[in-house]
Amino acid sequence: MRSSELKAAILWASCLGLALLPASASADVKLPPIISSHMVLQREMPVPIWGIAKVGEKVTVKFRDQEKTTQADDKGKWLVKLDPLKAGGPDTLTVVGANTLKLDDVLVGEVWVGSGQSNMQGSVSGYAKSDDVLAKLAAGTYPKVRLMGSGRSGWQEADPKNNVGFSALLFAFGVRLQQDLDVPVGLIVGAVGGTPSGSWVGEDMLAKNEACQQTLKKFAATYDLEKLKLKHEADLIKWEKDVVEAKKAEKKPPVKPLPPLKPGEMRGKIGNLYDAHIKPFQPFAIRGVVWDQGESGTQVNGLDQYTLMGALIRGWRLAWGLDFAFIFIQKPSGGGPAWDYADAVTKQADKFSKLPAAVPPLQAGAYRDNHIRIMNYPNTAMAISSDLGPGVHPINKSGYGTRASRVALGMVYGKKIEYYGPIFQGHKTEGSKIRVTFTHVGQGLAFKNGEKLQGFAVAGSEKAFVWADAVIDGNAVLVSSPKVAEPVAVRYAWSQTHPWANLFNRDGLPGLPFRTDAWEK
Repeated sequence: MRSSELKAAILWASCLGLALLPASASADVKLPPIISSHMVLQREMPVPIWGIAKVGEKVTVKFRDQEKTTQADDKGKWLVKLDPLKAGGPDTLTVVGANTLKLDDVLVGEVWVGSGQSNMQGSVSGYAKSDDVLAKLAAGTYPKVRLMGSGRSGWQEADPKNNVGFSALLFAFGVRLQQDLDVPVGLIVGAVGGTPSGSWVGEDMLAKNEACQQTLKKFAATYDLEKLKLKHEADLIKWEKDVVEAKKAEKKPPVKPLPPLKPGEMRGKIGNLYDAHIKPFQPFAIRGVVWDQGESGTQVNGLDQYTLMGALIRGWRLAWGLDFAFIFIQKPSGGGPAWDYADAVTKQADKFSKLPAAVPPLQAGAYRDNHIRIMNYPNTAMAISSDLGPGVHPINKSGYGTRASRVALGMVYGKKIEYYGPIFQGHKTEGSKIRVTFTHVGQGLAFKNGEKLQGFAVAGSEKAFVWADAVIDGNAVLVSSPKVAEPVAVRYAWSQTHPWANLFNRDGLPGLPFRTDAWEK
């Protein structure tokens, strides 16, 4: 962990100190930082309010016309649940025990958590200088948007002073969501740059997830740990000699070789960031999570991102006691052309290019596909980013936030808005052609950029893919090639980047890469 990240973790831990104090330290009722003035409570579902007090102390929570009473348990912990609330406010929430706490300016609306690594952590101030739309948003005051996150001792109003230090992506997401829904929106962020998903999944979540354990078991069967240990010992001997030589030459010594990991291990503690940055928010009622992480992978030896994310999503939901929506940002960022380069959301997209001479090999699309498959988990959706800004740290965070809010509006809130581009549904052979059908065709299939639809490849039983001629036929695409008399498989946009693939729906969203074959090469 970098020093800046360590400082942030220490600050966050200090903010949590109030909630972690033993009840015997004081008879006063205390609340965790997540429950404070200016907060937003989730509408239309039971709302937990909790804290600590003297063992056995009677605690009453009053909000609007509700009054809930409980008693602190033998550890001084207490919790009540308010009945489902209607959007609105501000109102005052009162907690009465040996002392009385009054929380002012409490709203009721929609609550979302943002998490992941640097693209979620990156602040408004860091991106506004390169994103004029974000800069304009950040200069505004939004009485119905509230902010909470790591390092903050309580909720804050979204005004120019507080906006700049908040997550750029989540801020843009929340402002757009509030404007469309016209209800209060609360935003909670817990993210740390340069971190793997293995740090964000609870240790027990991983241990109890059957898919993860089966994957690790299969990996362990071909993983020669003893051989790697012997190699490490040899590497250490060589390293020691290299250090001596480096000192003699007054050069920087080489980095000491790290010992091999066992299957299922990672450098550092699995779940450490989940414990520090997410667990303290639970069981605060939320509508969903926006996730932006993937560049650092899992860093759990033998475990891929798709499988681990299944454990993370399920584990977080079980820990929260809520089947909330989970929206994740597609990885890698960018890589494809845009429908409209004049649109503020997609103006940074990769420029359209001609087809490469050869069809990319199978491994070229594996990384992207591994992330796309995450959307197959229940109540999980992907914010397509192939037509947004490219790079490890895309600069148009307003575009990413807007795209994520579009997904939320369509998938979570049921708005009549298309939030995906064409997604492969099925295929069948029709003589020398293959008919490919899609879901999420929206207002209809279309191609943009170039003179014809491209990016499709076909292969026969010999498994040699060639570029195909592709023609839109209603809600399907017919693909063929004079080089393949009897096609059996189709791939589309199957590559790490695919600026040459130009299938869209008329709603302006790009088609997702796919392959119909299960071949290993």
